[in-house]
Amino acid sequence: MATGLGGGQHNGTGAPDSDSLSTLRVGAVTGRALLVGAVGAAAVGLLAPYGIHVLRGSYMALDFSTPAAVALLFLLVAGPNLLLIRFREKWALTTAEIITIYSMMIVASAIPTMGLTAQVIPLSTGAHYYASAENKWGQLILPHIEPWLTPTGTAPGSAVIQNLYEGLPAGAGVPWRAWLPALGAWIPFLLCLHLVMICMMVLLRRQWVDNERLAYPLTYLPLALAGADSGGRPTILFRGTFWIGFGIAFLMGSLKGLHHYFPSVPPINLATNVVIIKNLWSTHFRLSFPMLGFFYLVSIEISLSLWFFNLLVQMSKTVIRFLGIASTENLDGYGAHDPIFNYLGAGAFLALVGSNLWVARKEFRVIWERAMGRGQPTDDAQEIISYRVAFWGMVVGLVVMMWWLAASGLPPLAVPLFLLMAFVFFIGLTRVVAESGMAEIAAPAIAPTTVAGWLGLGPLGNKGMVAMGLTFVWCSDIRTFVMCSAASSLKMAQVVKRDHHRLFWGFVIAILVTLVSSMWLTMTRAYQQGGATMNSWFFQGAPNAPYRWVADWIMKRPGPSITGLTLSGLGIVIYLILAAMRFRFPSWQFHPIGYCIGSHWIMDRMWLTCFLSWVLKGTILRYSGMKGYQYMRPLFLGLICGQYTCNAVWLLIDQLAGGTGNQIFWI
Repeated sequence: MATGLGGGQHNGTGAPDSDSLSTLRVGAVTGRALLVGAVGAAAVGLLAPYGIHVLRGSYMALDFSTPAAVALLFLLVAGPNLLLIRFREKWALTTAEIITIYSMMIVASAIPTMGLTAQVIPLSTGAHYYASAENKWGQLILPHIEPWLTPTGTAPGSAVIQNLYEGLPAGAGVPWRAWLPALGAWIPFLLCLHLVMICMMVLLRRQWVDNERLAYPLTYLPLALAGADSGGRPTILFRGTFWIGFGIAFLMGSLKGLHHYFPSVPPINLATNVVIIKNLWSTHFRLSFPMLGFFYLVSIEISLSLWFFNLLVQMSKTVIRFLGIASTENLDGYGAHDPIFNYLGAGAFLALVGSNLWVARKEFRVIWERAMGRGQPTDDAQEIISYRVAFWGMVVGLVVMMWWLAASGLPPLAVPLFLLMAFVFFIGLTRVVAESGMAEIAAPAIAPTTVAGWLGLGPLGNKGMVAMGLTFVWCSDIRTFVMCSAASSLKMAQVVKRDHHRLFWGFVIAILVTLVSSMWLTMTRAYQQGGATMNSWFFQGAPNAPYRWVADWIMKRPGPSITGLTLSGLGIVIYLILAAMRFRFPSWQFHPIGYCIGSHWIMDRMWLTCFLSWVLKGTILRYSGMKGYQYMRPLFLGLICGQYTCNAVWLLIDQLAGGTGNQIFWI
């Protein structure tokens, strides 16, 4: 075993070895940890939407990377808790308490912006506000929206809708009474969605964490800050390499922040677009410090595959453009941005999830035995809820979701296929993040457009298509969701030795607190200043996207896409071939995960960062071995922490200085 930051034992990936954790000062999930975690969740719920809607600054809760949670954790560990360790160690938070607090904050980060609140408010009203004689939404869409899904009194031009986007008249208040029925309809469904996600991760935790030992790169920094491999002390804060990485990221971001206020300060541009072949191929060159850090923590095989397959897709698109091949299907603008690669990606994700569930079949037998009240109690003794509760919670949650979707207008026969694909993308993305560290990513396709493409308009009907459009609230731009946060939390929960079940209630508290705080902040600010003047994507782009797609389909009335079904089947075959090559030939270097997400537009912007990380890590391992890798790891963790802390500091400066539009960080 190699020696880590604080002398603890590590497995081959550099993560703390679970066998060594029993000797650490870890403790249990305590009441004070839940209380501090609730405060942290409220802070995320209020500050993340305030930062993008009011200050129009850096995104702190947009992606799986959860910058808000990382920044708050760093401030907690490097500030008050470090002082307590120095002067009143018995009062200091233990590793388990810090991980509990952080887990609640990353679950909270999946709620206030992209994950829920900034979607449900605009998307449930967007069709009414943006309906016009030109787009014909008044005839094509509005008659098919169930009234209970929108605020009371909703109609084009009504005060409830108009004031949401344009602001309240002087002396008027937020029309909470008009919103309560709609929120009362949406929130139970969304809570069931979150419950199902948590239950699924409980059922998959042992397979991914103990049996397959996935890397979970997003957990390295919080575990180091919590002292998980150094006896409960954050020794990483005393490593010079950490502060070098922290300083690089913080300085680069601060130059950009200073330039916003003092144009004479030159910013260092870390992103540009380069034309390779005029009118055929241009590519992005972007350096992302956090992603450089995350990629450093994954295997060489995975980092190679991520950039290789993306460049392969870019070259393939260039050839397709040169040959004049183009698809006329409208699958909206999410995912791969090209119907050919949308369908291929959907097939790849089906194969990814299906093959991984097949590998876990022995574990599922154990789960089934426990769900039926048999088996050994020790099988799920380390889980936050028993397998019995997780299994039946998942089943009940899915049944409620199916009923709700059918009531919203989706044909009952289409509901199972739609939910299947929605959770294929949820589980597949969670697996991708856990294994590849790709914290800024979404699926190459989304469930509504994929299912509609496979079935055509006929089986769905106009009402079913409108119901599909409403599902964009929770399964379209899925760059963050509770399942992925729960997966990382359950991995980190290895440091908890007692009262595991309290962590589940920590999740519940975090979801409810963030839901209430973010809904209140977003709604009040929208009515006070006008949603149309807030974040342009959430109040202009996103509320238009699903209904443009729905209206186009209703007017064109396409049938089932044979091409789409064929491409999805081809996507399955390609994934299985790549997986077979990987297991058949030990020297095969290409991981199929790279193929799964290689066509997504975010990967177009991340390939260079991934390539640089692959080169740097490969060079370090070649000339310094695992010892050199361990020595340099704090530097890359510092890059992550420095960037996200810089984002938070400049949001505070913007608030104090009255500045807006100072966006330090996007991806």
